Amino acid sequence: MSVMFGRWNFDGKPAAPKYLDAAREILSPYASDGCSSYSSEDVSILYHAFHTTKESHCETQPLVTRSGAVISWDGRLDNREELFAELKESPQHGCADVSIVAIAYDQWGPECFGKLIGDWALSVWNPNERSVTLAKDPIGLRHLYYTMEENQVAWSTILDPLVLLTGKTFTLDEEYIAGWFSFFPATHLTPYVGIHSVPPSSLVRIQPGRQTTTQFWHFDPAKKTSCRNDADYEEHFRAVFAKSVGRRLRSDTPILAELSGGVDSSAIVCVADQLFARGLAEAPKLDTLSYYDDSEPNWDERPYFTLIEEKLKRTGYHIDVGSQNMFQFAFAGDRLATTPGSYVRSIGVRNQFRDCVNAQGNRVLLSGTGGDETTGGVPTPTPELADLMAGAQLETLTHRLKVWALHKRKPWFHLLFEAARGFFPIALFGLPRQMQPAPWLHPTFVERNRTALVGYPSRFQVFGPPPSFQENLSTLLALQRQLACTAAPSNPSYELRYPFLDRDLLEFLYAVPREQLVRPGHRRSLMRRSLTGIVPDQVLNRKRKAFVSRAPMMAISAEWTSLLETSQNMVTSWIGIVDAKRLLATLEDAHRGREVPIVPLLRTLNIEFWLRGLWESKVWSHAMCR
Repeated sequence: MSVMFGRWNFDGKPAAPKYLDAAREILSPYASDGCSSYSSEDVSILYHAFHTTKESHCETQPLVTRSGAVISWDGRLDNREELFAELKESPQHGCADVSIVAIAYDQWGPECFGKLIGDWALSVWNPNERSVTLAKDPIGLRHLYYTMEENQVAWSTILDPLVLLTGKTFTLDEEYIAGWFSFFPATHLTPYVGIHSVPPSSLVRIQPGRQTTTQFWHFDPAKKTSCRNDADYEEHFRAVFAKSVGRRLRSDTPILAELSGGVDSSAIVCVADQLFARGLAEAPKLDTLSYYDDSEPNWDERPYFTLIEEKLKRTGYHIDVGSQNMFQFAFAGDRLATTPGSYVRSIGVRNQFRDCVNAQGNRVLLSGTGGDETTGGVPTPTPELADLMAGAQLETLTHRLKVWALHKRKPWFHLLFEAARGFFPIALFGLPRQMQPAPWLHPTFVERNRTALVGYPSRFQVFGPPPSFQENLSTLLALQRQLACTAAPSNPSYELRYPFLDRDLLEFLYAVPREQLVRPGHRRSLMRRSLTGIVPDQVLNRKRKAFVSRAPMMAISAEWTSLLETSQNMVTSWIGIVDAKRLLATLEDAHRGREVPIVPLLRTLNIEFWLRGLWESKVWSHAMCR
C-alpha cells in the first residue's frame, strides 16, 4: 500500500520546505520503497512507494500524463487486459498500473473511474483547469482524506499529516464518535471537523472556493443472472470466486492469508492453493496465519485450521492469543493514534504478527472479511419474502411462508410481520435489542446522535429496486463503514486484500436469486454447494462460529484495579458522552460474571484511551467537541 500527500496553495505561494520535510517524515513509516515528488509554483505532491507487484517496480509517480494532468495512484488494477483492448493508445507490456490509468484518464477523463476494477485511491492535479480530483474505488478499500480552507487544500491517503501539520487543535466530530459506539461512522466522516474522507465510488472535485462530490458508479439492480439449474449456479460461483482470489494473488512476494478455521478464510486458502497447483498464481508461495485460544471453550478453532493445513500439506504460523493482555492498548504505529482504529488491544499479538511478516517477507495479507455478509451468512427469509411482497407474488409468498415457518418453527404470520416491518420506519415498531444504544451513554449525547448510534437504519422502498437488492447495498454500506475505520498498517507495513469484496463477485451475488444464497436449513447455500470437494466437509459444514465473550470478561477481572481507576476520571465523562456511574455499574457486572454488552464496552474503553492520547498531544482540547 503506497501513500501520497498533496497540497495546493490558492494564493500561488509554494509550500514551505520544512512543511514538506515534515510530511515526508510522517509518511515514511507506511511505505519504505522510496519517495518521489512533483512541484509547481503552488502545488506540491509527495509519493512514497510500497511495491507489491512486479509491475509496480516500473512505476514513476506522481505521473504526468500527455495532457499535462498529474496522477498519484495507490492501488491494484485488476482488469488490465480488458482495458488494453479498449484503449486507443496501447500501454507497454508489463507497465505499471498507474501508466494504464494515465492513458485511460487522457482518453475518457473522470469517466474512466467506473472502468477501473480493483482496490484503489487516486488524486489528479489538472493545471489547465486549476482543479484537484480525488476518487476511490466503488468498494472503498483504500483511504483518501482531504481538508479545504480559504487559501489551500491538502489531501492524503494517511490521516496523520492532515492532523499533525496544521499547528492547531481540532474540534471532534460527535457523529463520528457516536458511530464508533455502534456500527461505525458514515464513510465521509473523520474524527476531526474540517477533515473529510472521500466516500466509496465517489470523486471530489476541488477548485478555489468550491468543491463537488459525485458518485461515478453504482451497482445495477436490473442486472440479473439466471442459470438453468443449481449446478450451473455453482459452476458460475466457482469461476467468479476463483477469479477474485486469483486477482489478489498478484504479488512478487509471498502472500500471507489469515486462516481462522471458519468457512470464509478456509475457502480463500483452499481456492488459492488450487490456483497455485495449476500455475495460475503470480505470487511465489502462500503462507497462512492462525490465531487460537485453547482456554476459550466457545472458540475452538485449532481443529479446523489444522484440517486446512493438512490439506495444504504444510503448517502455518500460529499465534496464541489466550495469554495476551486485552487492555494493554497501544498504537500500532508507535506514534499518535489519529483514529480509534489505530489502537491495538494487545502489544504481544502485534509483535508476534510483525515477527511473522518480517520472517516470511510478506507484503500482502488476505482477509476473509465480508464473506459472511455477502454470501448469505444470516439465514433469514426476510429479503426473499419482502421481494415477493413488493412484487405482489401472493401465491409464491404463501408457499414460501409455509416452508420457512416449518423450518423456523414459527407461525407464518410472525415471518410475514418481520418482512412487512422492513417497509416501515423503524421508529414505528421500536429498535431491536441489538441496535439499542449502550445504557451508559449520556442521554443528551444519545439524543443528538441517535441515527449514528443505531447504525444509520433504512427501510425498504416499495417502488425502488427489489428489497433483497436494497438489503445487499445496506449490508455493503455497513461493511464500508467498518473498513473505513481500519487504520493503515505500519511496523510492519502490508497491503490488505479482500477476495469477498471483489466488484465482479459482488455483482454476481447481487444478481442471482436470493433463494440460491439462503435456503431453509441451508445458510450460505450457494457457497457451500459450490465448494464441496474443495474445502473439507468438516469446515464447510461446521456450525457458525460462536461469539467469544469469556476472554474479555476474564480480562476485565484481571485488570479490575486499573479499570476501576480509569472509570473514576474519564475524559468521555468530562465531555458528556459517558455516564461514568452507569459504566462503572456495567464493569462491576462484568467483573461478577454477569452478561453485559461486551462489544460496546470494549469500544467505550477504546474511545477513552484514544481521547486521552489526543488530549496529551494537544491535538484536541476537551472543550472542543460537536
